[in-house]
Amino acid sequence: MKLYETLADEIEASIRQGLLRPGEKLPSVRYTSSSRAVSASTVFQAYYLLESRGLVRGRERSGYFVTSAAGLAAPEPPQASAPTEHPISVDVSDMIFKLLEESRAPDAVGLASAFPSAFLYPLPRLAKAIAGTANWMGPKRVLEDLSPGNGRLRRQISLRYGADGMAISDQEILVTNGALEALNLCLSAVTQPGDSVIVESPTFYGALQALQARGLRAVQVATDPRTGVDLHALERAIRQHAPSACWLMTNFQNPLGSLMSPADKKALVALLARYELPLIEDDVYADLFFGANRPPPAKSFDNAGLVMHCSSFAKSLAPGFRIGWVAPGRFMSRVTRNKLAFNLNTSIPPQLAIASYMEHGAFDKHLRKLRLTLSTQQAVLADAVARHFPAGTRATRPQGGYLLWVELPPEFDALQLYQDAKPLGICVAPGTLFSPEGRFRNCLRLNYGHPFGKRGEAAMASLGQLLRQQRSAA
Repeated sequence: MKLYETLADEIEASIRQGLLRPGEKLPSVRYTSSSRAVSASTVFQAYYLLESRGLVRGRERSGYFVTSAAGLAAPEPPQASAPTEHPISVDVSDMIFKLLEESRAPDAVGLASAFPSAFLYPLPRLAKAIAGTANWMGPKRVLEDLSPGNGRLRRQISLRYGADGMAISDQEILVTNGALEALNLCLSAVTQPGDSVIVESPTFYGALQALQARGLRAVQVATDPRTGVDLHALERAIRQHAPSACWLMTNFQNPLGSLMSPADKKALVALLARYELPLIEDDVYADLFFGANRPPPAKSFDNAGLVMHCSSFAKSLAPGFRIGWVAPGRFMSRVTRNKLAFNLNTSIPPQLAIASYMEHGAFDKHLRKLRLTLSTQQAVLADAVARHFPAGTRATRPQGGYLLWVELPPEFDALQLYQDAKPLGICVAPGTLFSPEGRFRNCLRLNYGHPFGKRGEAAMASLGQLLRQQRSAA
C-alpha cells in the first residue's frame, strides 16, 4: 500500500469513528505534512483519494471539509436486474428524442446529459490542430483518406491497442462517424430484420434505437450494477433464442457503470466462441477509469475474431468531432462495405486534428486530469444523493465513466419525477428509457460529468423535495 493510501485510510477511520465529524475542517496540508513527516504531495494525494470516496470535499481557498454524508452509511448498490428472457420488439425512439431535445436546453442542469461538460476538453488546442489541417487537404490526400480512414489516426489507435497488449494493426481499424455509427455498421454486418440480439438489462438507449431501426428484437439478460452481465443467464438466452449477435458494454456500462472483471471477460469471449456468436463491444468509456490501469476490453481475449470492438474520442477527448472507430475482426470486409455504402468516408479534418494531437503526446496528460475531475465530481454527486434522496435509495459508485444509476424505493416514480422537474429547469434520465418494455420506473440515471456548484446542489435539493411530495401524495 502506498503512503498516501495509508494516510487516507487512517483519516477515513477517524471519520467513521466520529473523531472527525461532518462539516469539520481537516488539518491543513502544511500541518499534516509536518505532523506526519510526509511530503505535501502525499497529503494532497490522500485528500484527493478521500474526496473521490465522498468523505471530504475541497473548498477553494478554504481547505478540505468532512462531507455531511460522511457519517451516513454508504447507500447500498442497486440490485441485479431480473428481466423476462424472451425476444421483445423495440419501440422507444419517441421518448428518447424528447429527452435529448429537452436535455440540450442551454439553461438546463445537465443531470440527464449523455456527455460531460465541454469545458473538460482541450478544445482550443484541438481548434488549432483543425486549422493546421489545411496544408494536408490536397486532392490526392482526400482520396487516400477514404474509408477505412486516415492512416496517421489509425496508426495512433493501433499504438494505443499495443500499449494495452493487443496486437491490432492499423489495417484492422476502420474510422467512423462516432462510435454509434461503428456500432450500427457492425449490427448491419451480422443481422437481418427479424433477428434477435442480446442486450444487457438495463441497456444503453442508443442500442435500443438501433435495434428498432433495423427491425430487430431485444433479448434482455440479467446484469449486476457492479460486475456486469450474468454469464449463466447469457448462455441460457443463447440456447433458448439463437440470437444473431450480442451488444454489450463490458467497461463502465451505460447506464449502470458496471465493470466486468478480466476473468469474466475472458469467460464471456470463450462462451461466445463456443456458439460462434459475434459480440458488438461498445467500449466508449474505457479511458475514463479511476483505478491504476485501463481495464482491458473483451477484445483482448478474442482469438476467433468474433469481437467487434467499437470506441470513439467523443467521451474522452473531442465530443463535437464525431470520430470513432471499430476493430471488427473477421467481419472487416462486411463492415467496410457497409461504411462505403452508407456515407463513403469520415470527415478528414477532425481525423487529422486528433492524429496530430495524439502524436504530440498530449492525450494521456489530458486523460489524467479528466479522470481526477470525474472521480471527484462523482463523490460530490453521490454525497448529494445521500443527503437529499429518501431513505432506502440505492446508488452505484462506478470505478469509471461519469454516470450514476440510482434506484429509488419501489413506491417512487422516476418518470413522474422527470415530468415534475422539467418546469424547474432540471432534466433527469428516467430508468424506463433503458428498457424495451418500460421497466426500471423507480430508477434514474444521473450525469456527474458537469461541475456541480450551487446550481447542482440546488437541483438535487429540488429533486429531493419533489420526491417528498410524491411520498406525501401516495
